[in-house]
Amino acid sequence: MGGFFGVASKKDCMLDVFFGVDYHSHLGTRRAGMAAWDREIGLQRQIHNISNSPFRTKFEHVFEEMRGTSAIGCISDADPQPLLIRSNLGTYVICMTGVINNADDLIDQYLSFSGGHFDAMTGGRINQTELLCALINQKSNFAEGIRFAQKSIEGTASILILTETGSLIASRDRMGRLPVEIGKNEDGFAVAFESFAYQKLGFEDYRELGPGEIVEITPDAVTVLSEAGKEKRICSFLWSYYGYPTSTYEGVNVEEMRYRNGAIMAENDQSARDMSIDYVGGVPDSGTPHAIGYANRSGKPFARAFIKYTPTWSRSFMPANQTDRDKIAKMKQIPVNALIRDKDLLFVDDSIVRGTQLRETVEFLYESGAKSVHMRSACPPIMYSCKYLNFSRSTNEMELIARRVIMELEGEDGFKYIEEYADGNTERGRKLREAICEKFHFASLEFQSLEGIIRAIGLNPCDLCTYCWNGRE
Repeated sequence: MGGFFGVASKKDCMLDVFFGVDYHSHLGTRRAGMAAWDREIGLQRQIHNISNSPFRTKFEHVFEEMRGTSAIGCISDADPQPLLIRSNLGTYVICMTGVINNADDLIDQYLSFSGGHFDAMTGGRINQTELLCALINQKSNFAEGIRFAQKSIEGTASILILTETGSLIASRDRMGRLPVEIGKNEDGFAVAFESFAYQKLGFEDYRELGPGEIVEITPDAVTVLSEAGKEKRICSFLWSYYGYPTSTYEGVNVEEMRYRNGAIMAENDQSARDMSIDYVGGVPDSGTPHAIGYANRSGKPFARAFIKYTPTWSRSFMPANQTDRDKIAKMKQIPVNALIRDKDLLFVDDSIVRGTQLRETVEFLYESGAKSVHMRSACPPIMYSCKYLNFSRSTNEMELIARRVIMELEGEDGFKYIEEYADGNTERGRKLREAICEKFHFASLEFQSLEGIIRAIGLNPCDLCTYCWNGRE
C-alpha cells in the first residue's frame, strides 16, 4: 500500500510535513521519502529504507538538511519515491500510491518510439513512479499528462507532484479507489491520504477530490485543472481493514463503520445465539472495533484476552519472509491468562486472507488454555486477488485460503460456484466453513455477508469496489 502528504504554505512547513507523513506509517513499511521547495535553494529530496526502523528515526535530521514553504512526502510498500525528475515539463518531484498492472506493455510501447531509457533496478524491473513520469511527460502540461497516464494505466495511481515553482499538483486515481483529502489553515493547504494527519496539525477539512480530479494547490488557492469523473469505485477495505480508525472517507468514519459492521454480523449470526460464549474479542488491532460492535449487539461480554506487544514490532508483516512474519506475529501476542483459561471465546478478525497468522493465533489461544475458539470474519471470504491496489496482493490466487479450500473440495469446477461458497446458507458455503474450521481448529466460523458490509459502510453499492469478494469490477 502507501500514502502521501503535502503542504503548500506561506511559511516553512517541514515540521508539518514530517508529522503528516509519519501519520501515514500504518500504510507502508518499506520506504519513505520527503521533498521540499525553497525559493532560494529550489527542490530538495531524501529517500530512506524504513524496513527495520520507523519513518521518524530515519528523518529526524531532515530539518538540518532541508527547508521549504512547500513540501511533500510519502510512505511506500513499493518502489523508492518520491522521484526528482527533469523533463519537458520542468523539474519536479513526484510520488504515487497504487499499482500499474500493465507496466511491461507500457514500457515496451514507450521504448519503441521514444528512443529513451529507464533506470532499471535489480532484475531489470522499472520503478513504477518513473514509468508514470514517462507517461505524464509525453504531454505539454501536467493536467494533460496526468489524464493521459490515468487512461493508459491498468490499475490505480493517485499522484502528488511538487513543482519547481513550489505549487502542488494532486490527482485522485481515475476510479477514486483511494482517497485524496485537502485541508486548509490560515497559511495554506495540505493534501493527504489520511485526513486526520492534517487535522492534528491544525488544518480543517476543505474538500475531498473526486475520481480522476486534478488540482493545483498554492498557499492561496486550490485550482481545478481537470474536473472529477462521475464513476467511482472506492475500495471497501478502507473501512474494514487498512484505513486508520480516526479517518473519514466519503463522509463515513472508519471506527463507526466497524462498530456497525460488528453489530450487523451479530444480528445475522444465528449459529452463535445459543452458544455458550464467555467473551467476545477482536484480533488486534483492526478486528477489535468490529468485535466491540458484535459484543454490544449480541449482549455477550467483550474482553481483550490477549494484547499485542507493539513497541518494537508495530506490524506483523514487516519482515519479508513469511516464516519470520508468522514468528513475529506469535511473539507479539501476550495472553491475559485469566480471560483465556477454560473459557469459550469468540474472536472477530478484520478478514481472513491466507490464514497463516490466524492459525498461529488460534494455536496460541489453545496453548494458553482456551476451551474453544470460535472465529468470525468482518468481511466476506476473499475469492480474488486485488488487481487495483498494491495491497494484500497475491502472486497466485491459490494463496487465498478460500480458493485453496474450494480446489480441495471440488477442483477447478468449484470456481464456477464461488457465489455459493461465499454464502454460509448454501451447502457449498457450509462445506467451505467446515473445511476451514478443520484446518485451523476453529470451533465454528462465519463471515460477514457482502450485503452486510455494504450496509455497514452506508454508501451506494455502485460507488464501492468489492472485486476481492465477488470479482465484479
